[in-house]
Amino acid sequence: MKNVLVTCPPMLGLIDEFTSYAAERGITLVPAKVTQVLSVEELVEKVPQYDGWIIGDDPATEAVFKAGKEGQLKAAVKWGIGVDNVDFAACKALDLPIINTPMMFGKEVSDIAVAYVIGLARHLFEINQSVRQDKAWPKPAGISLEGKKVGVVGLGDIGYNVCKRLLACDMDVVAYDPGVEGDAGLPALRRASWPEQTDTLDFLVFTCALNQHNFHMLNADVLNGAKDGIRIVNVARGPLIDESALISALQSGKVFSAALDVFEIEPLPDNSPLRDMPRCVFGTHNGSNTKDAVIRASHEAIDKIAGFLA
Repeated sequence: MKNVLVTCPPMLGLIDEFTSYAAERGITLVPAKVTQVLSVEELVEKVPQYDGWIIGDDPATEAVFKAGKEGQLKAAVKWGIGVDNVDFAACKALDLPIINTPMMFGKEVSDIAVAYVIGLARHLFEINQSVRQDKAWPKPAGISLEGKKVGVVGLGDIGYNVCKRLLACDMDVVAYDPGVEGDAGLPALRRASWPEQTDTLDFLVFTCALNQHNFHMLNADVLNGAKDGIRIVNVARGPLIDESALISALQSGKVFSAALDVFEIEPLPDNSPLRDMPRCVFGTHNGSNTKDAVIRASHEAIDKIAGFLA
């Protein structure tokens, strides 16, 4: 049996469901003790002890892979779609097989994104908090979705499904993605180049992968030019947004509210000013985490690591 380290929190949450499936493929899954990610130092110590590694959002750096290669590590799989935390170039140089599990969570993450849009539009999160904490019975006037303009950044699997759902809500949807041409099979979808038309958007939703070109793409300059009272949703990667600029915009009222499933630092630091903003709704980088999706992606990850190790 090959020993495979698992550091992906959603998979770890259902790890007992995968032990037999893995064993049938010659693999013993070894769960790591982790809340969100392990540090480079912890990984350098642990990874070399295993034949394979199923990676979450950990810093899978060159140093980690070099240490792994010097030990027992023979292959790795990045659980999920995003690969911004993984040094694929280092794996290639080390002749270490690695792959991710794309096209797994488009519908699940888009469901969360649309839930955030509706929640921000109708003040649902504030109402819930007030009823629970203050025992008040508030009735804030929200805004209707029909006819409102929303920008969706990224038109991959997640972005496509977000656009599809928001168009069904009769919203005016504009997509930003230089890597995808046309309407992606959604005739009502409109296209623009970033940051065009941000001064007309009522909502802005981030669904794209993080890379060297879009780090802090939502910054102070873009926010200054945005429509007053814009509502922002991020279900992609935290560093797409300059959090300090977002904090200033929330404090000034330029941004009316925000729903963030991801952050620049995760877990969100205790001293983050975002915690003091009642119109800022938090997730825990959990947009893909349904039982159905976790089983689907974990089986895919196990199959791929088993293929590498066979």
